[in-house]
Amino acid sequence: MRILRYYPWQKRDVSTPPRLLKYRSSKSFILATVCIAVFTDIFLYGIIVPVIPFALTDRVGVPQNQVQHWVSILLAVYGAALLAASPICGWLADRSASRRLPLLVGLLALGGATVMLCVGSSIGVLVAGRFLQGLSAAVVWTVGLALLVDTVGQKSIGEAMGYVSLSMSLGIMVAPLLGGVVYAKGGYYSVFAMAFGLIVVDIFLRLMMVEKKIAARWSITNEGTSYGSCSNAEPSPPNQKRVTTNVGSPPTSDPSSAIPTGSQRPPSEEEPNTVLSRFVHHLPPIFTLLRSRRLLAALWGSLVQASLMTSFDSVLPLFVQRIFGWSSTGAGLIFLPLIIPNFSAPLVGMLADKYGPRWLAATGFLLGLPFLVLLRVVTHHTIEQIVLLCALLVLIGFSLTLVMPPLMAEITYVVEAKEKKNPGLFGTSGAYAQAYGLFNCAFAGGTLVGPIWAGFVEAKAGWGTMSWSLGLLSALSAIPAIIWTGGLITKRHREGIDKRWVAAGPENGGSGDEQLNEKEERDRREEWNEGDERLRKQAEMVGMRKGAEDEDASQLAEGIVAGPS
Repeated sequence: MRILRYYPWQKRDVSTPPRLLKYRSSKSFILATVCIAVFTDIFLYGIIVPVIPFALTDRVGVPQNQVQHWVSILLAVYGAALLAASPICGWLADRSASRRLPLLVGLLALGGATVMLCVGSSIGVLVAGRFLQGLSAAVVWTVGLALLVDTVGQKSIGEAMGYVSLSMSLGIMVAPLLGGVVYAKGGYYSVFAMAFGLIVVDIFLRLMMVEKKIAARWSITNEGTSYGSCSNAEPSPPNQKRVTTNVGSPPTSDPSSAIPTGSQRPPSEEEPNTVLSRFVHHLPPIFTLLRSRRLLAALWGSLVQASLMTSFDSVLPLFVQRIFGWSSTGAGLIFLPLIIPNFSAPLVGMLADKYGPRWLAATGFLLGLPFLVLLRVVTHHTIEQIVLLCALLVLIGFSLTLVMPPLMAEITYVVEAKEKKNPGLFGTSGAYAQAYGLFNCAFAGGTLVGPIWAGFVEAKAGWGTMSWSLGLLSALSAIPAIIWTGGLITKRHREGIDKRWVAAGPENGGSGDEQLNEKEERDRREEWNEGDERLRKQAEMVGMRKGAEDEDASQLAEGIVAGPS
């Protein structure tokens, strides 16, 4: 069989795989590539934040009294581009034959944005650079997270998202510190030299990466996993309905044989048969996803988590400067207690894979209430107060870490559950990138709401009011997390059934007996319910017939007694 080589610029057909394919398509390499892509994006966003004010005054010539105005505009442009582009990037990525190509396009946008910010000497160029930076972030987050789902599947997605969360936190932590130090020691261009060096590393990794579904063309298997979670290794023909097959099974061209039945498919409800349901079924996947209360709960939790995490950006440096008299270095280092707990994010993700996301996310939101409220007791400059503030920030950081990886994994769980319930619901291209595009919108919205909320409340009502208002927001967010995360909590028996179904199947080392037992139990329940319904209807029919017979007998008796008229 002749196979087209993976590289697009090589036109000839070859049957030999690319070099080191086994390692370049492994889960570890793809995970590292996505994490470094996320780190690069966050790093390049944060590294220029301490440099922008000086660039506006020294290079653009903005008056000092207008610097704050233009800094706010540049931040808003980035957020607006991220919000607007995330759903579009997700839709395009789901229809792309490869996740790798959109990632490379996003990297080109990031490189162009960095060049514009480096050489720009006018407001227009800086605004355009920040806009391109927002577009790049939209591509990296939507396509990168969808690529992770394709690679690791539902079983390990929580752990993978934990590493992504750690990469994001490291970027947030080290970028402003390095940006400020390098600018002070080496000047403006030294900052961007460091940025271009990181982009070169990112380019190398993205070019070396080979997606698992591409590697499947050479029948290369890695670590006993399939190439994708809900999709086959090879795309289905356009006229064939997309179906879900057993993990690790070869693709089939016969839809009737590929549709999971019996022990191959978890129990599901009936297909939608109303006119409205059929209409919604044909809408783009993003509209179907937005109808899910479970997904909306995850998006709300992501927005709140991002709001809480970024709320300190606008108030904490000024607070420690006012209360403790710290310089800008101390104001930067005070964020370390918030970031250090994020090193436990991979462990939290593993726990979400094993026990589900519901109680981890809810516990994180509830733990945030007392620790955020207790920030109000930090009021004066003593060693004890400094230690107390750092301890509270560590605990707040830990509570936020309990929230992020489970909610990021929940996005995958929602898409998987809908796909298993209605195979082919999202067509041949799937909906993972669009789902993470919505997550990206929620997260970006939180990064806009958090600093504004905290800054406005602290300025109008003080530090104490700001702290308890954030604590109340965190506690209230536990309610939708408890009710809908992981599935509606009232459906106790069905909660987590999809994950148990996959784990118990032969493709994951199980005997399949648990799947069969689940189906038999559901079938018996349905038979009992149907039997009860039939008996009830039969009883009604017998009662109606008996009533009619009694009425006829009564009329006949009355006629006999009365005699002929």
